[in-house]
Amino acid sequence: MLSVAAMTSPALQAAEIVRETFDDTGFESIFDGKTLDGWHVSTKTGHSRASKNTTGGKWVVEDGAITGSQDIPANGGIIITDKQYGDFEVVLKMKNDYGPDSGLFLRSTEDGKAWQYMIDYHNGGNVAGIYGEGLGGKPHLRNYDFLDAVTKIKTKDAPVAAPVSAEEWPEFWKHGEWNELRARIEGNPPTITTWINGVKFMKWTETELRHPEKGGIALQVHGGGNFVDQYVRYKDIKVKVLGK
Repeated sequence: MLSVAAMTSPALQAAEIVRETFDDTGFESIFDGKTLDGWHVSTKTGHSRASKNTTGGKWVVEDGAITGSQDIPANGGIIITDKQYGDFEVVLKMKNDYGPDSGLFLRSTEDGKAWQYMIDYHNGGNVAGIYGEGLGGKPHLRNYDFLDAVTKIKTKDAPVAAPVSAEEWPEFWKHGEWNELRARIEGNPPTITTWINGVKFMKWTETELRHPEKGGIALQVHGGGNFVDQYVRYKDIKVKVLGK
């Protein structure tokens, strides 16, 4: 537990950064670090329009990580688990380039409709917000935005206050290193909770039944722009089925 410096602006500060401890029993690895066994690329999302939905971005295993990029300018897509999940917790490590837009999709359909753990790792984006991908953009919850560099954020009003201040962010988030992302989804309509490096960033409960109770776990490379030479990287992907 780390105390926030007394000089931090009251408008930006959180009372303290609380790193939670987790019960790691019951987790199953869903990526072997060598192959894409158990995963497949979907070409059916709107992010694959540049290829006329014939390809879904470029996805390979490199240095023990699922590594994704656009395969031609503006063409992305998702890589999704063969298995479907209902109530679960997923944890992974991420080391993306700063620029590509990505995401961790919870209960994803083949055409990419999902509850999204946002990994909008670029200027104006955020990590650990919650977004209704293909669900009318609802919800769209974030408690901070990146500014003109990965080391700079601006906190903002949200149902859950940002747990890390702008002053603390450069030490909390380690660009170029592996950061841990975690999400939990339970129920339908679901309650979704997100964490970064053990710190809770967002919790939200849907009020309407508007998406299936099960779906795949997917990783995204966003369409648009030209990001063929910039990459998203994910490893140590594990899932725990809840409610057994």
